[in-house]
Amino acid sequence: MTVVIAGAGLAGASVALALREARYPGEIVLVGEEAHPPYERPPLSKDVLSGRKLPAEAMLQARPDFDAQRIKLRLGTRVVRVAREAKAIVLDSGERIAYDALVLATGLRPRPAIASALGDRLYQLRTIDDALRLQVELRRGRRALVVGGGLLGLELAATARQMGCEVTVVERHPSLLFQSVAPVVGEMVTVLHRRHGVHIHTGITPVAFDVHDHAVVATLSDGGRLEVDFVISATGSIVNTELAEACGLEVDDGIIVDGFGRTSDPSIYAAGDVARHFNPLLGRTIRVESWHNALKQSAAVAKVIAGAQVPYAEVPWFWSDQFDMNLQITGYSSEWDRVIVRGDVASERFTVFYLQGERLQAANMVNNGRDVRLATEWIAKRTPLDVEKLGQAAVPLAQSAINASVPAG
Repeated sequence: MTVVIAGAGLAGASVALALREARYPGEIVLVGEEAHPPYERPPLSKDVLSGRKLPAEAMLQARPDFDAQRIKLRLGTRVVRVAREAKAIVLDSGERIAYDALVLATGLRPRPAIASALGDRLYQLRTIDDALRLQVELRRGRRALVVGGGLLGLELAATARQMGCEVTVVERHPSLLFQSVAPVVGEMVTVLHRRHGVHIHTGITPVAFDVHDHAVVATLSDGGRLEVDFVISATGSIVNTELAEACGLEVDDGIIVDGFGRTSDPSIYAAGDVARHFNPLLGRTIRVESWHNALKQSAAVAKVIAGAQVPYAEVPWFWSDQFDMNLQITGYSSEWDRVIVRGDVASERFTVFYLQGERLQAANMVNNGRDVRLATEWIAKRTPLDVEKLGQAAVPLAQSAINASVPAG
């Protein structure tokens, strides 16, 4: 019995490691395009980029450790075709590898760069090599333009500023983190970045770049011009579904899987950023781009392949560190009819709750991680909440649950 895993990022590697933890006895082949052993991506925009950590410290484990667990790494190559009828994958070298079960953990790639004519003045961040290349630019006095005010763009802006760069962020939406959080959080993050010297421009985009020997001149959609030394594009990602589409699997903004990670072909699974799955806790189909989901969903898929029949059910969780701010997001905030803010926004320590009726859909914790556990529990259990108590910081958070027990006293 052979399990082949296409994609050697966190999701793919976690499937392989979890299979061995589940005592799967068969052969495991892990195929990845990069030459590096599998590693975690969150440190790239912070610790690796700043030099606080070496790239090796982001690795899940060393290559000999994979060998010791009988996980065969095929690095520096990629799967170009899935031959479903023959139950085999084809590598870019032409080699075929037969499988009994195939896991697609092909992840994401950056959205095409805003202006490829920028040449070596343009940077994106997805891989260790991207981080090391960008790291060379991050030194005192260098002028950076970050295009994109989402989580990644803002983490890059914070790191560049802490390394001594002059940093400008341009975001096409009217506020930072526009698609991720309520306006109150985006406004606070704007204040945070400006306090640290980052220049923020929202509601505009770059429309042209002129490259000179000494600088890049960006023309903005509002008519402004900005002179910088280099540009970082952080405008989102594209889901790598091409292999799945080409072999006829069901795809819709991700590879469609059931609660057990199975695609429309029962011998093929998908996990991580590329998988769109039904979440029984949220009662809807979602695709989640996060470290937490890549780790947990991969472990669940591995258990299914090894013989268990337990569906994957986790409340999504994300985090971002920018300057001295820790932002955590639990749940899925695409559908809500009211927002409750608990705490003092001016103090930059508060929680934002997104509700649909009486039930919590998601929460943002700003420097307030103590609320994560309870908020996640309420989402998972669909606990009805008293919205009046929820917004009163003087009332213990646990008492916001309707029918919550109140200590005698």
